[in-house]
Amino acid sequence: MTGLHERHLAVSPAWLALYYRHPLELTHGEGRHVWDADGNRYLDFFGGILTTMTAHALPEVTKAVSEQAGRIIHSSTLYLNRPMVDLAERVAALSGIPDARVFFTTSGTEANDTALLLATAYRGSNQILAMRNSYHGRSFSTVSVTGNRSWSPTTLSPLQTLYVHGGVRHRGPYADLGDAEFIRACVADLEDLLGHTGKPAALIAEPVQGVGGFTAPPDGLYAAFREVLDRHGVQWISDEVQTGWGRTGDHFWGWQAHAASGPPDILTFAKGIGNGMSIGGVVARADVMNCLDANSISTFGGSPVTMAAGLANLSYLLEHDLQGNARRVGGLLIERLRAVGARSPAVREVRGRGLMIGIELVRPGTDEADPDAAAAVLEAARAGGLLIGKGGGHDTSVLRIAPPLSLTVAEAEEGASVLGEALRAAG
Repeated sequence: MTGLHERHLAVSPAWLALYYRHPLELTHGEGRHVWDADGNRYLDFFGGILTTMTAHALPEVTKAVSEQAGRIIHSSTLYLNRPMVDLAERVAALSGIPDARVFFTTSGTEANDTALLLATAYRGSNQILAMRNSYHGRSFSTVSVTGNRSWSPTTLSPLQTLYVHGGVRHRGPYADLGDAEFIRACVADLEDLLGHTGKPAALIAEPVQGVGGFTAPPDGLYAAFREVLDRHGVQWISDEVQTGWGRTGDHFWGWQAHAASGPPDILTFAKGIGNGMSIGGVVARADVMNCLDANSISTFGGSPVTMAAGLANLSYLLEHDLQGNARRVGGLLIERLRAVGARSPAVREVRGRGLMIGIELVRPGTDEADPDAAAAVLEAARAGGLLIGKGGGHDTSVLRIAPPLSLTVAEAEEGASVLGEALRAAG
């Protein structure tokens, strides 16, 4: 155990988990690579949990941060803030939500917390619909709408949460149905649920479940849900913390895979927009955003420095068509990983779209999740110079692959090769 690891254990909560038997200290990065304190170089296929969206040490972002820090670092939302207004205008226009208002926070948890506050205040109800296997953050309100037991440490809640089928396509009671039948069954479940409740404020849903193992319903599910929700006056909150900004390749936002429904009532974002800086936010129609009848500010949301980073990062992403790159290189990567998975009896499924890919591991010859195998592959990939993540339901048996969106074809090939070796080495 290193000295830093011992110091970490002495002052950090026991539930603050670290990857690897011998945890890494990352000291610097460039492009799609990072280095540890021992000088080892790694290809980064996790990007600080999908947060380093464009590249490590992206010159355009570091320059914007440095220049803004040289002018003023902080002022709060009590004063006019030009970088905040500039970024809000761009996000509002990109969101697809009409007459949109934008509120910036410092994290995805805080963004989802704000969305829940808005929805419940607007509706006058503390009932929330959420998806099974979901994850929405670590605050008191967001753990109470998280449908993944591993990330929900208490049943105490300010909200009454009711869970809906549909977030996981290939497990559960509807797994054997075709896509159209799956959607019909999930809609019937939603209709039945709403027939036995009061008046829920909103459905909160990730278009692709992140911590849950990059699972997703068939395209169109949330459009079908929306028809039911609208009849009952229930809002739709699309949690785009992991799916936003073009990561899925086919779409800029995850909700657009269900575009027949139009944009959500409320959209939340975070992670990738700051490329490592702490930015989250909420977009909503003006009538929803303005429904609060008490004072509210954000001391650190919309910080001039983080807004400057977000503006530079968003400009780079759009000007270099990183969504298109995610589609092209992500398509190649998932093909390579499916070929790798076909040779491993431990791989149940390789799924995903764009640069958001999951590899689900099971005990060979069974359908039983194998978290030990996932941990072993994580270690073997590190030994081969590749950093990946893991997730899934309570079993944590899914390898999560989400590189920066500027990933090259050569790096995709390299990563797939390392993962093939790691799967073989892990048994």
